[in-house]
Amino acid sequence: MKKIKWRKWNRATHRDLGYFFFFMTIIYGISGVAINHIGDWNPNYEVTHKEINLGHPIIEQPSKQEVLDLLDQYGEKENYKKHYYPDPLLLKVFLNGGSALVDLETGRGQIEKLRRRPIFHAVNYLHYNPTRWWTWFSDAYAVAMVILAITGLFILRGKNGITRRGAWITALGIIIPVIFLMIYH
Repeated sequence: MKKIKWRKWNRATHRDLGYFFFFMTIIYGISGVAINHIGDWNPNYEVTHKEINLGHPIIEQPSKQEVLDLLDQYGEKENYKKHYYPDPLLLKVFLNGGSALVDLETGRGQIEKLRRRPIFHAVNYLHYNPTRWWTWFSDAYAVAMVILAITGLFILRGKNGITRRGAWITALGIIIPVIFLMIYH
């Protein structure tokens, strides 16, 4: 009976899954960091604010043409979509890529613009599983990560392998999440 060369199959499985899911690992790594810090910043959009000051109050609610003239002063006339008054003294203007809010009583306001962050918006979109087939592909990736973790344990032999140094490092990698769960869960 021929002996099965399990180390050879282990290395081949680990190698090929690693190659195939290389870019998925990059995608989920980048988006994972972004999503972990979603309370600190908006990973999908860059938000900019521009203060506007007309220098005087506006007595009556402006017409569409007057709103367009106001936007023209700030280079936003071409971005106009529509406007309305959430209350009699507040003008809200919808723009392509943002909005403007003007206090008619003071003549002051702000233009807020949104711009997609080129890499983060794309990888976060994929991280949130936008379609059914992507969810299945992501599930396959998750299973592959489990296989990569297990096969990775047995790549090296000897003093750096799982029976010596690797055992200590693996144990530490298990203990840290367990302690965290015991304290915070």
